[in-house]
Amino acid sequence: MPNYEYKVVPSPRRGEKVRGAKTVPERFAAALSTLMNGMGQDGWEYLRADALPCEERVGLTGTKTTYQSMLVFRRLVEGAGKALPPEIDLQPELQQEFTPVLGAAEAPIGAAPALGPARHGLAAE
Repeated sequence: MPNYEYKVVPSPRRGEKVRGAKTVPERFAAALSTLMNGMGQDGWEYLRADALPCEERVGLTGTKTTYQSMLVFRRLVEGAGKALPPEIDLQPELQQEFTPVLGAAEAPIGAAPALGPARHGLAAE
């Protein structure tokens, strides 16, 4: 199984002025293309975009939650598959063996409370 490393970067907030891009969406697409092409030249493969919650401070004691648009990239780790992480034993070691004992139940401790018919409206009597 290949090993990847991931990089998360904020999405551009504004478009950039380029020849032929006149509208806001065209300028934003140009800014996004510039960022993604730069990441691709460094070996990063675009994976997905996410809007994730982020708590920010407001005033002295307040907080508010905003959503940040993030771009997720990945690339193969150099030498992937050569150095595998150590195996983890997911089976807990038993402290002692347990053998169930079948037989009569132990005698109850104390007297059980007397039970009567069910009553309606137990809120206030």
